[in-house]
Amino acid sequence: MQILKTITDLDLGIEPVKSTITRERCASRAVVFDKDNNVALLDATLKNYHKLPGGGIEENEDFTQALKRECKEEIGCYVEVTSEIGIVEEYASRSGFHQLSYCFIAKVIGEKGVSTLEDDETADGFKTIWLSLDEAIKILANETGVYEGKFIQLRDLSILQEAKRIISLK
Repeated sequence: MQILKTITDLDLGIEPVKSTITRERCASRAVVFDKDNNVALLDATLKNYHKLPGGGIEENEDFTQALKRECKEEIGCYVEVTSEIGIVEEYASRSGFHQLSYCFIAKVIGEKGVSTLEDDETADGFKTIWLSLDEAIKILANETGVYEGKFIQLRDLSILQEAKRIISLK
């Protein structure tokens, strides 16, 4: 999979600080389409940001296994990967964080279910919303937030825009 985008503090208009990377993480994320061609976004209602479903890859998981697990947990859906999008790399110097997100296009298999959120996701007020791809892009394009939220916004906006480009080629 190729690098789609590398995001640093400078991409957010923030001067980076000299830091040591103290947290490394690999994650899987997806633009998930339902049968009505809407995409899933997680609305962190108490933190005022949105994100695509996905999360950290656990030991003994590959990218696809992690994605399927995360989608079942976060949006309550079984999914099938239909395309690769690429890798988004993030270097957040102020928090010493480096992340590689392996990104895909997926579709819901079967019926939508109920999410089983982790405590921190519940604390952020996560709620799944389903929107057209263009609506999801518009929401993320107009979002502002705190430091970590700006990385999420730019990462997921890049993923959505690339998914739209890939779909337009089909």
